[in-house]
Amino acid sequence: MSDWVSALRGREAVFRRAPSAHNTQPWVVRYGTDEVAVHWDPARALPDSDPTGRDLFLSLGAFVEACLITAADAGLPVSVEVDVDAGERRVARLVSADAVYDTRFPAAALELRRCARGEYQPGELAPVVLEEASLDADLAACGGQLRAVPCRELAGLLVDADRWMFGTPAVVRELRGWLRLSPRHPRYAVDGLTDRAMAMTRAEAVGLAAVLAPAVYPVARRLGAPALLAAASKGLLRYDGSVLVLVGPVDGPADLVGHGRALLRVWLSLASRGLAVHPLSQLIDCAATAAALRSRLGLGAGESPLAVFRVGRYVTEPVRSGRLPTVGP
Repeated sequence: MSDWVSALRGREAVFRRAPSAHNTQPWVVRYGTDEVAVHWDPARALPDSDPTGRDLFLSLGAFVEACLITAADAGLPVSVEVDVDAGERRVARLVSADAVYDTRFPAAALELRRCARGEYQPGELAPVVLEEASLDADLAACGGQLRAVPCRELAGLLVDADRWMFGTPAVVRELRGWLRLSPRHPRYAVDGLTDRAMAMTRAEAVGLAAVLAPAVYPVARRLGAPALLAAASKGLLRYDGSVLVLVGPVDGPADLVGHGRALLRVWLSLASRGLAVHPLSQLIDCAATAAALRSRLGLGAGESPLAVFRVGRYVTEPVRSGRLPTVGP
């Protein structure tokens, strides 16, 4: 194993802070003699809520970018070759390069990034911050754009998306598998969505677990539970804040990997300004709200909404999500 591979492997805990949908952490890292291959674990994909693989490949792209930032911070000359192979479930190779990856972000920025699902301070994002984040992320290189929408304009759509999410049995079954609603859950500290990371009270966590329980959910669904659960999000966007939408062209998984890399750079740029994000992927996952969002943004045939997230300054420090342990030296 070459020196740079060993050195990067020793920093695995740093780049594993990359974000992923439902905190599934779908990446599989395979260390070779003079390369590091990034694959994905199908058991950590979300085929029901993410049937197109959009969130999967965005997450893998973010992971690749985190690897490059970590390598650059250590002075390791590493580049990436995006090489999506569905049969091998491989997304990219990290290989030796002539120069260190050019990035404005230190590895510490990966620790600084915050996903906050609780209350935000009021105030819309200043246009100059949007412009600076777009430049920092080099969105133009992959044809991406950031569009800002006032929170209140999407409040009703979010309720509709949540009603769809909680009313779709396959999506609920998948969500249930990644919820960690009690510290007693055996995987509470390593993956999935915990009650604390989702800023839930104990009563809210107990109530959600009860409604979504396999034996209860079918009856609760018929009695209108999806509408009641969705109503809980009614106030989430009813304040003067901003939702950002990453928009870009997509011809295949490799494009999504590139957009995922750019998305992480956007989030790191926002974090450097003291701003947190809260992904609202259900707005794209639900066909009806995705169509309404496209209409609101005036998107053309070659443009797709790729990621939706509110952004702002949190009121209470968010609890960080867990991470899988590293594979060791």
